[in-house]
Amino acid sequence: MRSIRAACLGTATALVTLLACAPVAAAATDTDSAHARAGDQVITLIGHLAQQTRFPVNPGGSPAQGDRTVFRSDLFDEQGNQVGETGGTCTTTRVDNGGEEECVVNYNLPGGQLTVQGMVFGILNPGPPPSFDNAITGGTGTFDRTRGSVHADTIGMGTRRFTIDLDH
Repeated sequence: MRSIRAACLGTATALVTLLACAPVAAAATDTDSAHARAGDQVITLIGHLAQQTRFPVNPGGSPAQGDRTVFRSDLFDEQGNQVGETGGTCTTTRVDNGGEEECVVNYNLPGGQLTVQGMVFGILNPGPPPSFDNAITGGTGTFDRTRGSVHADTIGMGTRRFTIDLDH
């Protein structure tokens, strides 16, 4: 098993990056995506972990149910421009079978906020943090009544690529 520190890094990095402001979203929209439907918008962002703190149930011991990590990440478009930031918490819900965490994340973006929630599986497996899919549960401002999903892939240490499918 990986240490809780390594496990949480993957989750934090994963959920760190999620959305961009409307002008950036328009520039990064993927109209050829298989996910895109009428009224949909697909955005690709890169997230870089900026801060992370862990609150283990058993300090210095094995990962345990209830371990928590709090994180903040900076979000960038594909041209490398910073377009927002995100922050959230993940709580370990399982330590057997590779482990899993439940995460709740808020994205502060020009024009509004976006919320995302879901599970990340395999957090305690060796190797890079796992990919995941989470649900967009709501938003404010530009993102009012937005739904959809986020797919995340690890592309480097502390870095993830997020493909965000917005349903307006």
